[in-house]
Amino acid sequence: MIGWLFFCFHGSSFNVVYHPLLRTKDCEMEFVKAILLGLLQGATEFLPVSSSGHLVLAEAFFHIQEASMAFDVALHMGTLLAILVYFRKEFLALFRAMLRPDRSDETVCANQHLALLLFVATIPAAVLGKLFGDQIEANLRQPAVVASTLAGLGLILLWAEKIGRRGRSFHELTLVDAIIIGLAQACALVPGVSRSGITMTVGLFRNLDRPTAARFSFLMSAPIVAGAGLLHLVKIIKEGFPPGQEAFFLYGFLASAISGYLFIAFLMRYIQTRSFAVFAYYRIVLAGVVVWTMFR
Repeated sequence: MIGWLFFCFHGSSFNVVYHPLLRTKDCEMEFVKAILLGLLQGATEFLPVSSSGHLVLAEAFFHIQEASMAFDVALHMGTLLAILVYFRKEFLALFRAMLRPDRSDETVCANQHLALLLFVATIPAAVLGKLFGDQIEANLRQPAVVASTLAGLGLILLWAEKIGRRGRSFHELTLVDAIIIGLAQACALVPGVSRSGITMTVGLFRNLDRPTAARFSFLMSAPIVAGAGLLHLVKIIKEGFPPGQEAFFLYGFLASAISGYLFIAFLMRYIQTRSFAVFAYYRIVLAGVVVWTMFR
């Protein structure tokens, strides 16, 4: 699926907006390419393969140019919707627990504890992103960095699969887990690392079972994606929304939301009986392709 999307990009010579959107005379092709970018975002945001890394590679090797922030926000809002819809029961339970602080109800207490863990896990990425996000974006958004982080985390993920005991369930998450996994999430500011990849990997090192590592990773991503999206949305409102592009953003948003939901569902089913190894090998192979392309 991901490889097919890259093939489509290569044959199209994209010319885009922040998250790329082609400006051509053929309006239908613009819609098609907006949808393809939404599909790519939805697929790579939740699989441990790095969405930002794939888009950096698309920019570098398929002649995609950066442009407006608005399309980027639209795609990320699509993936946020996918998270909220797929985990709607969990988020509703968290919301109710915060409104009804009944200490005598074990379920309410468990959800309040989870809300605390998610809050703590969000802090490192939020703070470091605010302080260093722009510098990282300006200096590290390049193929050599992406190749290194793709391969590096691929090897670390294989190591985590080998040594992690995977004996702890979702209800055994602790404050220490939240702090460590939250710090790991901050590392995903570097292109190619993969937010889901690094948090799931550290979850395995913390001896969480695979579904628990993935579930906590997805839940903790919602505040970060929502917060970043709102900050960018404020900038867009101040600068003015790009005229005449509303339909393209809507298509990208919907494609990102639908594909994101499907890939969350796929991964949660897949890891019930299988390991993350295939994604680790994919990262390593893709890193090799990047290096080969750089020096050919």
